[in-house]
Amino acid sequence: MTEGVRIGYVTQTHTGEVGWREAIDAGAAIGFDYVELYMDGATERTALDAGAVADALDDAGLDLLVHLPFADLDLGTPRDRVRTACLDEHRACLDGAAEMGAEKAVLHASSDASPPEWAFDEIRPRLFEAVRELDAAAADRDIELCVENLPGVRLTVHDFEAVFAETDAAMTFDTDHARVDGLDAEATAAFLDDHRDRVSHVHVNDAREARDEHVPVGSGTTDFETALSPLRDGWTGTLSVEAYTFDDEYLALSKEKLDGYL
Repeated sequence: MTEGVRIGYVTQTHTGEVGWREAIDAGAAIGFDYVELYMDGATERTALDAGAVADALDDAGLDLLVHLPFADLDLGTPRDRVRTACLDEHRACLDGAAEMGAEKAVLHASSDASPPEWAFDEIRPRLFEAVRELDAAAADRDIELCVENLPGVRLTVHDFEAVFAETDAAMTFDTDHARVDGLDAEATAAFLDDHRDRVSHVHVNDAREARDEHVPVGSGTTDFETALSPLRDGWTGTLSVEAYTFDDEYLALSKEKLDGYL
């Protein structure tokens, strides 16, 4: 595998079927370098014992990334008091992430405010300001904030030239989200090559068509050999398998496939 590249997986614990201890145990057994802990549902920040998580990771020999909650946290809302509360919750999550020893935090910068009531040009500056505020908050906690491209909703991959211009935040590039928004394997490779200095983290999602399916890596039709080719040439960063499964065998196979692509 390419030197300087580490592989982990996003924990899918929001159904409550799998706890954080089991997720860490699975990551260690499969041979991942880290776990990306989804801080919502069963692993929402108030349900986590930060010290116990940090100790378990240390015992397992794993690093930690976190995925910040997003479903009910609107960072672009024009309701100032709601937006302030959402930013405060993100900062509280970053506090917890720092206590657990996280090195990166994935952020969805999105808003449910939409036409006809609200034009994106009205919402976009609020999203960029939120990214700047949370990027600074993360840096204060020695965490790298990585903003993710979203599928079919702002901020999509097509908004990231502006994200790069308006903020200093790093990017989480999601392969299938980009595919939903029209990037084929060649266009994905070109994007990764052009922005290798800003893409710090990659979500590796597979699908059978241009839909946000999150099937195990290698079981869909994504041409990862082509799409991820720039990451085999001197890139340093992290890649997370993001498959909607509670079967560790599918996670292990996904890692094996991803190792092969790299």
